[in-house]
Amino acid sequence: MLAGLATHARPVERTVALRQAAAAAGELVAALSALAPAVSGEALPAESTSQSFFRVREVELSDQQAALHGVLVVHRALEDLSEAPLSGADLALETAGMRQSVLDLTGTAPGAAPDSAAPSSVPEPAAGASLESVWSARWLIGHQVHVLFNVCAAVAVADATRHLRDDDGDAALLRLADATVFVQGFPAAMTHASTIPADYYMAAIRHTMAPPSVDVPLSGRQHRGYKLFRAAMKDLLSVLPDSYEHLAARAPELAAARAALLEADIVDGERHVTLAYSMVHLRRSIAQRPEGPDNAVAELRLMRHRRAAQYASLILFRDHYVADAVAGLRHS
Repeated sequence: MLAGLATHARPVERTVALRQAAAAAGELVAALSALAPAVSGEALPAESTSQSFFRVREVELSDQQAALHGVLVVHRALEDLSEAPLSGADLALETAGMRQSVLDLTGTAPGAAPDSAAPSSVPEPAAGASLESVWSARWLIGHQVHVLFNVCAAVAVADATRHLRDDDGDAALLRLADATVFVQGFPAAMTHASTIPADYYMAAIRHTMAPPSVDVPLSGRQHRGYKLFRAAMKDLLSVLPDSYEHLAARAPELAAARAALLEADIVDGERHVTLAYSMVHLRRSIAQRPEGPDNAVAELRLMRHRRAAQYASLILFRDHYVADAVAGLRHS
């Protein structure tokens, strides 16, 4: 459906390709809907403020329903991408993640599994809608793609870990590669959501994610898909804790596949830092405690450094400076 999308093409060609991909996704939505209708997400209770705000619900779904809801997210995102000013590089990463999610959810890729995340409806601006309504919808659409990628990545990493426990290295390699595609898509999806003017975000969106608009300030830590992914990564490294050098000596392909996934995870953290800076500059995070000394960028940078230090011995191109500094703090 998404193969062959030319992200380097001229703007008109790129828009045409995206609209063709969106039309193909729409046809797939229609085919899946003919088997059984989508679950009405808005009719389900939200389990958190974050779920309510980003219009995501959790419920047990059949394989067909999981595929339908995933493709609905992809379809809306592709329609928006024909207008969103996303870079060609991020467009390639996001559409690669979309393609892999469709393959996984429709059972046309090894290790496909049903999903339990059901993104509910996002208001679709009508023809001639104001830019403000387009920007507000885009903020939700990009975040729903991010949720989809998080859940799919968690499943792929869990599959890889299971295959490793079963000594099926070839299957583990395939699922690690799939997981890497999703993790590379994390920052692309967030950038998609953020292709709105920073002034508009500050004036019209940011305050709606904090009290008194919502009960508690919204934070990425509240997303269950993200928690599932982080738990899956922890489990993977418990099964595969060897240093890069030791693993490469006995299983070079596995060492490279694990390193690619971990590098993508570090880069996601790095890009979150720069994205936050572009949107809120040096302001504090809406989810930070009042007594905390740092701002949003500093908090995210610290998360990146912790991740880089944790992965230092597991990847080839490690951050020696951060790893040495953290090791020094532990022994001081």
